[in-house]
Amino acid sequence: MMTRKEAAEAVRAAKARLGLTWAQLAEAVDQPLAWTTSALLGQQPMTAEQAQAAALLLDLGDDVVQALQLQPTRGALESAVPVDPTIYRFYEVLQVYGPTIKELIHERFGDGIMSAINFRLDVARVADPAGDRVVVTLDGKFLPYQW
Repeated sequence: MMTRKEAAEAVRAAKARLGLTWAQLAEAVDQPLAWTTSALLGQQPMTAEQAQAAALLLDLGDDVVQALQLQPTRGALESAVPVDPTIYRFYEVLQVYGPTIKELIHERFGDGIMSAINFRLDVARVADPAGDRVVVTLDGKFLPYQW
């Protein structure tokens, strides 16, 4: 049986071979762009229909379809501190701004956390005279601690 990691590698290879975009795959799967990308990279389980739609567009077989439906191990990076520069920058942002985000959440909402389960993500490119900006929106439901 193919693993989720192997399926993700097959997806990335087929995407490159066919010149497809993540947006085209999201359209085929009929799900949001960030969720679809995450699912095809092994971080979300897909339904049989979603996995089949992606595999059809990517010209991949039943082994990939089955692997895309497996329950993922979420957040499984290769190392505790990411070494990929793009991913590391988010780690760095949370090291620097994590305490600020926590304080502002607690001040505005009370004692609790932002859900990573009831969650939406968006990545946008915004033109700026000083150079294009990357805008990442993390949109999670507030979950109060219950004692």
